[in-house]
Amino acid sequence: MEHLAFPNETAEYRAARNALLDAEMDLRRQLERVAQLRRTLPPGGAVAEDYVFEWIGANESPEKVKLSELFAGHPSILLYSFMYGPEREKPCPGCTHTLDGLDGAVRHVPQRMPVYIVAKSPIARLTAWAHKRGWDHLSLLSTAGNSYDADYFGDTSKVSEAMRRERDYEPGKNWDQPMYNVFRKDGDTIRHFWGSEVLYAPEEPGQHHRAGDLVDSVWGLLDMSPEGRGDFFPKLSYE
Repeated sequence: MEHLAFPNETAEYRAARNALLDAEMDLRRQLERVAQLRRTLPPGGAVAEDYVFEWIGANESPEKVKLSELFAGHPSILLYSFMYGPEREKPCPGCTHTLDGLDGAVRHVPQRMPVYIVAKSPIARLTAWAHKRGWDHLSLLSTAGNSYDADYFGDTSKVSEAMRRERDYEPGKNWDQPMYNVFRKDGDTIRHFWGSEVLYAPEEPGQHHRAGDLVDSVWGLLDMSPEGRGDFFPKLSYE
C-alpha cells in the first residue's frame, strides 16, 4: 500500500515508519473492537439508591438533585469522580489537568450523553475551584452525604481485602480515585453500564494505570513525541 513520503527521509526511516503505521492501524482496529465489546455488555446491576447530590441550580444557588434527574431525556449519563475531597488542601493535579481538557469536550458530548463531575467536597468549594480554573462548561456535583463514591469505587473503601493484599494497599487507609462510571436507564430502573475498572488492575511496569487515557489529550500529545511521557506528571501551576 502506498504511503506518504516526507522531504529527505531515508529508506530506513520509511520502512520503520510503515511498520509503525501497520501497528497504528492494528491499534485503531483494537480500539473499535474494545468499544464494540463495551457497547454490547449485558445489563448491569440495578442502582439500589437514587443518590441525592448537591449542585448549583438554575437560580445560581445550591440545590439537591437525584441521580434519576440527571439524565435530562437521554438514555445514559457519565459520572467522573474528581479527587478533591474535604481532606485535601488542594485538588489532585492529575484530575485537574484531565478536567481542564474535559471542560472543552463537554460542550459537545452532552448532545448524546450528559457528563457530570462528582467529588466529596461541598459544592461551594467545588465551584470556587472551577471558577479559579476557568471551567465554564463542567457540571459539578457534590457527593457529600451520600455513598456514591464508596459504592461505585470512586474511593477505595469498598475494595475487597483480597484486592487490597494483591495491590499492597496500606491497611486501614483509603483515598479517592479518578473513576469513570456510566449509567443507563432501563425503563424506570437505573442500571450501572460500565466503570473504568482498569484503574484497579495491576499496572504495567513503568506505567501508571492509564485508565482514562482515551479521553486525556495531554498523554496522547506527549505519546506523539520522540521523548514520550518520561517522568512528567501535570501540576496545578507551572509558574
